[in-house]
Amino acid sequence: MANKGQAWSRITIPVSGAATEVKTLQIAAGIAESFEAELNVLFAPPDPAELSPWLGEGFMGTVQMSTLDSLKAATEESELMARSHFSAVAYGEKTFAALESPVWQDLAAETRLSDLVVFGENSAKGQGMLAEAFQQVLMEERAAVFVARQPFEITGTAVVAWDGKEPSSRAARRAVAILKKASRVVVIGAPSGDNPPKLDRLAAYYAAHGIAAEVDVLQKGEIHTTLVEAAERHGADYMVAGAYGRSRIREFAFGGTTRYLLQNTGLNLYMAH
Repeated sequence: MANKGQAWSRITIPVSGAATEVKTLQIAAGIAESFEAELNVLFAPPDPAELSPWLGEGFMGTVQMSTLDSLKAATEESELMARSHFSAVAYGEKTFAALESPVWQDLAAETRLSDLVVFGENSAKGQGMLAEAFQQVLMEERAAVFVARQPFEITGTAVVAWDGKEPSSRAARRAVAILKKASRVVVIGAPSGDNPPKLDRLAAYYAAHGIAAEVDVLQKGEIHTTLVEAAERHGADYMVAGAYGRSRIREFAFGGTTRYLLQNTGLNLYMAH
């Protein structure tokens, strides 16, 4: 049984009204339901404040107004779609809110009071209206993020990719609440460098939390493909992994393994930077 201090109470999902978000909403609702948590759905519209510098130069007033009116109409249509998708979610403990300008600051404030932020596959691949929000939430806010690509059993199998470094350790620690619900947890990692990680140390940490984790020491090789192959071999419902890279406002550079996991796999991912 999870300690109350480790139980999640708010699962947040930013939405833009895209049809592809319906599946992501359902997965987020499933996670929230497993914790009896609030599903916090946030409509993230395009921010007119971010367009102002571009519209301020070289535009006549009437052209500028026409552009803003078109943006407003498109935003209203997208919000109607987002509300429709929200209404179709059967889970009862849910709320819907439209973020206000400045949208990024409003989203950041919501993120800081959430236990998990859920995004879909397109956002993780850098596509769609929420791609920048995904990068900012993960890299700037260092929030716990779940990339929901496909429906999964929260009571199924989880693999934890661990190399002993800070990002993967942060993710491994913060995932304790969801890992407690898994029927099987496997710590995976490959020897690398002069001081390879001792996977049994993480397994012992999990044991102190009541999680009986297995250990699978992988063979040396291309780490990203080795991790994915291990996840497939264990039939993992999701992978816990650290997000490597550096970030500054509106400038992001993911490390090679993180980029591969985000863009070239079909895995559900629990990540933290």
